[in-house]
Amino acid sequence: MIRRTATGTLIATCAAALGLAAPARAETPVLTVLTYDSFVSEWGPGPAIEQAFEAECACDLRFVAGGDGAALLSRLMLEGTRSEADVVLGLDTNLTAAAAATGLIAPHGQTGPWDLPVAWDDPLFLPYDWGWFAFVHDTTRTPQVPGSLMALAESDLKVVIQDPRSSTPGLGLVMWVQAALGDRAPAFWAALADNIVTVTPGWSEAYGLFLEGEADLVLSYTTSPAYHLIAEGDATKAAVAFAEGHYLQVEVAGKLAATDQPDLADRFLAFVGTPAFQSVIPTTNWMYPARQPEGGLPAGFETLIRPDISLLLPADQAQALRGPAVDAWRTALSQ
Repeated sequence: MIRRTATGTLIATCAAALGLAAPARAETPVLTVLTYDSFVSEWGPGPAIEQAFEAECACDLRFVAGGDGAALLSRLMLEGTRSEADVVLGLDTNLTAAAAATGLIAPHGQTGPWDLPVAWDDPLFLPYDWGWFAFVHDTTRTPQVPGSLMALAESDLKVVIQDPRSSTPGLGLVMWVQAALGDRAPAFWAALADNIVTVTPGWSEAYGLFLEGEADLVLSYTTSPAYHLIAEGDATKAAVAFAEGHYLQVEVAGKLAATDQPDLADRFLAFVGTPAFQSVIPTTNWMYPARQPEGGLPAGFETLIRPDISLLLPADQAQALRGPAVDAWRTALSQ
């Protein structure tokens, strides 16, 4: 119950009589960030980043999960300027050209330097982490693993992969095969088809099936074993090194041009490059940060494989090859 003093009542009555409006209470501004499911999970980077940003922004940071990474672009294209998101976080270089072509993304205005294996000068998309795609196995269950993509396809090992139409790792594998094998890509998919246990919509489902023993290998990242080693004290998970090289993923954030919180969105993008954001990435998103923490990477990252060959198609070339590469994958798996 609200209690009002006689004096307070008199003041309110006089104000009403004079037609004076009571001062409006300022509402806390809300920044909405559209991202992928695992980013906002309780073990992902979302909760720590939300707490750190809200401590300095006097705002309400809200993460909205939109499926796996590749599904984010489909959602943005469907919603267009009606999207409630102010920032999208979780696209990668296989999707940035298509996202830029929509006209929905505004320049971020941030500058480097960035600790990436490639030069970065994209005015629309800001890098926040990176890593190499890889197949991960359990060394106690599957001690012998192939040393190349083609050797995997010709083996009897069972694998779980993700759908390239909804998942950035799934699309990453398709582009990896295309970049590494070129005209031999259809033959690879035809040979791999009987190895595939299932194709999942996203990374979380695939990795869960692998951990349950449903497959010998799962499409993931060279950094995934760091989670098991650091968080669980389990050294039995390892990434497989392939002779053709490994495809690089750079994950990015972008500001939506139609945002009604442009200044707050800019502030968040500036925050992305700070230690408060970047230091969270290695042991929550289990990727390499776009800016190296001052104290270096956590102990355990030095045990990870470092591919001799990094593969990465330029964004415009990836956009041109995406459709044909996915079609080749789909055709092979449907036979």
